[in-house]
Amino acid sequence: MNVHNLLEDVVIKAVNTLYDRVKGENVSWLTCDCENCRLDTISYVLNRLPPKYVVSGRGVTHNAEYLASSQLQADIDSLGMEGMRIVSTTKRPFHEANRKDSAKKEFKPTFNFFTFTGAVLDGNTFEPVTDATVTLKLDGKLAEMFDASWPNPFKTVKSTKGVYSFWVKPVPAEKAGIAKNFPLCIEVKAEGYTDAVYHFEAPIMSEDSVRTELDSTYTLKINDMVIFKK
Repeated sequence: MNVHNLLEDVVIKAVNTLYDRVKGENVSWLTCDCENCRLDTISYVLNRLPPKYVVSGRGVTHNAEYLASSQLQADIDSLGMEGMRIVSTTKRPFHEANRKDSAKKEFKPTFNFFTFTGAVLDGNTFEPVTDATVTLKLDGKLAEMFDASWPNPFKTVKSTKGVYSFWVKPVPAEKAGIAKNFPLCIEVKAEGYTDAVYHFEAPIMSEDSVRTELDSTYTLKINDMVIFKK
């Protein structure tokens, strides 16, 4: 079964058209139109529109009128311009990183890691802690991430309510079907708080190939890191 969000195709085309048009007009606020900026804008738009999932050509037919509506196009263009402005004025640490290399499908035995998520909370109020530095270590060393869009260390921000996330780069295996526990460690530092450390193991079964696409169901929730003020 192949489930597809029809709006992806429409939004990708619309956002790329917007970038080409705005770039041609030489507007002052457009600082960059690279692939990463375009992908970030596409994600911004898709996250703000209700998806239209289909599994067959019949589904496409049923949604043809909606996809061709002038209101949908107006909404996409409006969100696209809004997203372009935000992306152009927001400094992102992975902005110039090459995401293509990490997306190549490699057919070789590999340990594919979960995406790890958790939150940093104040020990007295249990409110999210902003500007906490969260570091993930593998075998006592800084864990290498899948690509540059997954920073390690990770800095928590107010908009995500203290939540952090990591996606570790796959590790080669001798063959598929091997079970292994990987020792990991989360370290948290925040100004005015006592440092915190959490050790855990991730049980992973090696697979035939490298996972190149993010899978929200392949996620391991880490215990919330509760830190206390000094």
